[in-house]
Amino acid sequence: MMSCLVVDDERLVRELLEDNIRQIPYLRLAGSCKNALEAAELLQRQPVDLLFLDIRMPRLTGLQFLQSLQDPPLVILVTAYEQYALEGFNLNVVDYLLKPFAFERFLKACNRAYDLFKLKGTPDSGGVEEFFVHVEYTLVKIVVSDIAFVEGLKDYIRIHLVSSPKPVLTRMSMKAIEEKLPAAAFVRTHKSYLVAARRITAIKRDFICLGPIDIPIGEAYKRNIDQLVNPGSSR
Repeated sequence: MMSCLVVDDERLVRELLEDNIRQIPYLRLAGSCKNALEAAELLQRQPVDLLFLDIRMPRLTGLQFLQSLQDPPLVILVTAYEQYALEGFNLNVVDYLLKPFAFERFLKACNRAYDLFKLKGTPDSGGVEEFFVHVEYTLVKIVVSDIAFVEGLKDYIRIHLVSSPKPVLTRMSMKAIEEKLPAAAFVRTHKSYLVAARRITAIKRDFICLGPIDIPIGEAYKRNIDQLVNPGSSR
């Protein structure tokens, strides 16, 4: 089941979305907000799987709000202004509902979101063997055992793979990818680097080596390296 949050400054639209959500068995309404600031506060307390997001709202627009999220949930934009469609899809939204919309169109958008939700999978305590990430308009499968290291770039990460010279660039936080990957198999060496332990070939004072590649070791993460070298020591 997918938990959903409605964000729209029009009361009647919120009520319509809430009613539609209640009619779909695999959706659960987690909350309803009249602006992006309310939504930001709710998401800090309770993450959701799917966001129904209006674009034109006071103080902070839906697109500005979406860009502010480090690890956004799946998003269906709900708006009366079709000129924002391209910008929305550049932010990897699932679908774009143009007001007013019929229930059949709403259901089609939800089915698409649910398919993506099932593809992405839910990480367990031991991590997953493979998962999907958004790359422009496509979901790309990442095999965990193929990852050499992950590089953080503010709102994005680069996933460097053993099998490909070109890294996979996707909108995700370092925290989110670290939680998805098995903790025993990856070590955080720096605020911007997460490395597959079995790919490490040497450890220097301020760097670890993955063959010819040097990855920096941040001062705050040296204890992780000590734990990797001496597994019996406390962290």
